[in-house]
Amino acid sequence: MKKIFLTSLMALFFLALFSCDDYETYAEMKEREKMHINDFISEHGIKVISMDEFLVDTVTDLALNEYVLFDDKGVYMQIVRRGEGEMMQPNDRGVFMARYMEYNIEEGDTISGNLFSATPDYFTCERKGDTFSASFTKGYMYGIYGSAVPGGWLVPFSYITPGRPNDKGAKVRLIVPHGEGTSTAAQYVYPTYYEITYIPV
Repeated sequence: MKKIFLTSLMALFFLALFSCDDYETYAEMKEREKMHINDFISEHGIKVISMDEFLVDTVTDLALNEYVLFDDKGVYMQIVRRGEGEMMQPNDRGVFMARYMEYNIEEGDTISGNLFSATPDYFTCERKGDTFSASFTKGYMYGIYGSAVPGGWLVPFSYITPGRPNDKGAKVRLIVPHGEGTSTAAQYVYPTYYEITYIPV
């Protein structure tokens, strides 16, 4: 009986030991995410500029493939087209149509998108002071993730001016870490690349 007990105890010890080796801590997941973002930046020849450089003219040079890094959020943004309308002002509320592509940087695969679909995404957006909040009302993102608009999607709103009726809308490219991404990205700790066009409805 004692021998069986000792054998069982040893088996549990080794099981726990190997289980610990397979477990990845949150800190390790974040380090892995950071590595994937850095690799993506390097592979795509992205030139990262600081907020101080960006705020000189709030332009990202497409010829140099510039992206500005928002240190507080970890989001990288490239403005492809600012738009021909006006910036949202405090207490403004609007409805936007979005054309987008969502790409999992870690897996190297497109997750979703509606660039070539007859069904765009729609969301409401509201500005209170310098804070933007938004909710999807219909579309692919709504169907996959629910109403919550990722925080990364709202970062550009302080710098873009999508308009109507003849404006093609504002277009941006974003590298979004899990904390500013979808609920799924937050759960599994992976970074996402987006191309998004915003058009007010």
